[in-house]
Amino acid sequence: MRPVVKKILLWVVIGVPALLAVGLLMIYISLPDTGNLTTHNPRSTALMLQRYREAKTAQKRLVIQQQWVAFDEIPQLLKDTIRITEDASFYQHGGVDLAELKAAFKKNWQTGKYVRGASTITQQLAKNLYLTTDKSVIRKLKEYLIARRLERQLDKQRIFELYLNVIELGPGIFGVQAAADIFFDNEVSRLNLEEIVRLTAVIPKPLKENPLHNSSWVKWKAGWILDTLLRYEYIDPVEYQMVKDKFE
Repeated sequence: MRPVVKKILLWVVIGVPALLAVGLLMIYISLPDTGNLTTHNPRSTALMLQRYREAKTAQKRLVIQQQWVAFDEIPQLLKDTIRITEDASFYQHGGVDLAELKAAFKKNWQTGKYVRGASTITQQLAKNLYLTTDKSVIRKLKEYLIARRLERQLDKQRIFELYLNVIELGPGIFGVQAAADIFFDNEVSRLNLEEIVRLTAVIPKPLKENPLHNSSWVKWKAGWILDTLLRYEYIDPVEYQMVKDKFE
């Protein structure tokens, strides 16, 4: 075997794995310390700053609106609706839902494009607090590692409380309290079933959909949410039909 070939093989066997190991170590070292979130409410998030920079680049004015609200003041039905819609296994997994991840990978592989996500509530919180909306492999790896760290350092209730207070629900609108105030002129604690469904329906598309509009997406998503709430007996048939009619 020629010396040049030997060197190339040696590099492939030893050098590439070593570089990967160093890269992973650097990524891990750069991860944020999430321990202070046990008692500290962040004043801003990476996603808020990203939206502000995007608006500035586009020479548009953006006002960030966000109001903190205690977990106990958020209606249980809103918490249940968001949980079963965004992450039904939230209280069972350790930050990453492997079953959902496998299903999403299979679906995306079959279609040849990104059509199904698999981010848990914890992963969404990690992205919103510390990362960007970029879909790169590195960002996804960081999201995974931060999510696992959040699960180790915070309890489930605190993770969910943070998520509900920083989730993006409209242009410059973050958190369920600000959204309730802006869209429904109401306190989040007083939202009715229709308002809860409308707010939850726009979570995947907060910059494209408005909970006050009966777009094709809002109508479809609201119907899916109501069907799920009825199936698992979070609402009764009378409540279901009364609100279902609002989206016909």
